[in-house]
This record gives sequence, structure tokens and C-alpha cells, in this order.
Amino acid sequence: MRNVQNHLLIAFLIALSSADLVAAARPRAVLAQAAPAGAPHPVRRAGEHDFDFEIGIWKTHIVRRLHPLSGSSTWTQLDGTSVVRKIWDGRANLVELEVRGVAGRVEGLSLRLYNPQSHQWSISFANSRSGMLGQPTVGEFKNGRGEFYDQEYFEGRSILVRNVWLGITPTACRFEQAFSDDGGKTWEVNWIATDTRVDDKSQAVP
Repeated sequence: MRNVQNHLLIAFLIALSSADLVAAARPRAVLAQAAPAGAPHPVRRAGEHDFDFEIGIWKTHIVRRLHPLSGSSTWTQLDGTSVVRKIWDGRANLVELEVRGVAGRVEGLSLRLYNPQSHQWSISFANSRSGMLGQPTVGEFKNGRGEFYDQEYFEGRSILVRNVWLGITPTACRFEQAFSDDGGKTWEVNWIATDTRVDDKSQAVP
């Protein structure tokens, strides 16, 4: 009788051990099926010609908020020209902005560089008063809309900056700059530029 009990106990332990091994192996099998080894990463689109639409000479109308992030809604208007020159066959470009208004004159320079590793653009702006390039915004174009971001200081506070290109056609485009001082929960637009082409895009800019 004792031998029979021993055999039954051994058989029970073997069955229990087999069940544990199957249960332990099941999560690994599910994980391997969900994320197969060597799965390729999504291919990012090339964007080295995303700014080709803007090469040329433009008439620029700007509305500018005079005191961003202060609760003020006082705006001023400026008019002038924007000249965009292609560099490195489109993988970089240089923008010269000259506008005037009742609040004064703005001479600006913008350098845009394409990074072939990240497939993103960096955009740095300078004005003639400082003579220095500022913190670059970084981003890319998707579905005809370009969005670029950076973090910098404005009047002693750390803020987020967003630059957007939209409404792009062969003869017009719109640029908007906005600030956020709450981590991107809300945005306040402070610069809107509406550009209209005044030259033939196929002509080279001197």
C-alpha cells in the first residue's frame, strides 16, 4: 500500500512540474510573437528639399505682438521683403528679411540646415541689432505643414518656442511663431508673416 502511495505522489509531482514549465514558457512565447527579433524600424522620409518652395523673392506682411506673455494684446504691422537663397542644392538656405512699420525697422537673417541623419531641419535667426544667431528651432514637415520647436529663455523665464509653416502654395505661404510658458499646454502667437511671391520660382536669386 505504501508503494502505491509513493508512486502516486511521484506522478503528481511530475505532472505539477510539467505544468509549471509550460506556464513559465508561455509569456516568453507571447512576447516573442508580439515583438519578433530583428523587426525593422519605420523608414523616415527624406526632407532635404522641404524648403524648396520658398526659394525666391517674397513680399512680406507681418503682424507682431509687442509684449508677448504679458497679457497684452497690442500688435504692430510691418511690410517689406524676404529673399531666400538655396545653398548645398537645397540642403540649406539663407533668408534675408527687411521690414518696416510704425514701430521701427527689422533686419533679420535666418539660417536653415538639414540634418541627413535625423531627417530634421534646424533654424537659427539673428537680427542686425544683436548680430548673433539665436537658439535654433528643430523640426520637420509632415503633410505640407512644418513644425519646429526649442526651449529658451524669455525675460528670465524658460519657455517653449514653436515655429509653424502652413498654407503653402506655389505663390504664397504663412509663418507663425508662438510662445508657451506652461510646458506647451497653451500657446500664444506673437508673430504672423504672410508671404506672397513676387518673382518666378524658376529664376535664380542673385
